[in-house]
Amino acid sequence: MSALIEPSQLAHETGLVWLEDIADLEYVRQSLDRLPTRGGMPTYHRDGRMVGYAILGPTARASRAPRASGTFLRRVFWLLPHDRDGQPEGLYASGAPSEAIDPRTLAPGVKGYKTQRSEGGPPSDAMRELGKTLPKF
Repeated sequence: MSALIEPSQLAHETGLVWLEDIADLEYVRQSLDRLPTRGGMPTYHRDGRMVGYAILGPTARASRAPRASGTFLRRVFWLLPHDRDGQPEGLYASGAPSEAIDPRTLAPGVKGYKTQRSEGGPPSDAMRELGKTLPKF
C-alpha cells in the first residue's frame, strides 16, 4: 500500500520510467518490489499491466536480509483490468484502491498522493461538511 512506503525507501531513486502516457491516467497503483537490479525494466507478474517503474542510483545497496539477499526495493507502477482506465463505470468509478496515487504527483524519491482527480470526482458530502477537499492538482 502506498501509505506504507517510507520516504527513506525512495531515497536512492534517480528516475521514473513511464511505459505509457500518464496524462490521461487518473491514478496508478504503486508498490515496492524486490528486484534483482537497480535499473532496467523489471519482470511483471501481476494481472493487468505495468505502466512504469523506478530506477535506482549507484549508491543504492542491495539487501543483506536472508531470502532477500542481493535484491533492491524498487517502485513499480501498474493497473489492473478492473481499474478506472479500463472500466470507467466499474468498481472504481469513484474512489480508488488503497495503493493508488495520482501519477502527476510522483517524482523520483517522492511517493505521491491521492487527489480529487485520482479519487474519481468531487468531494463527498462528509468532506464538504468538514470543509475539506483533496488537491485538484
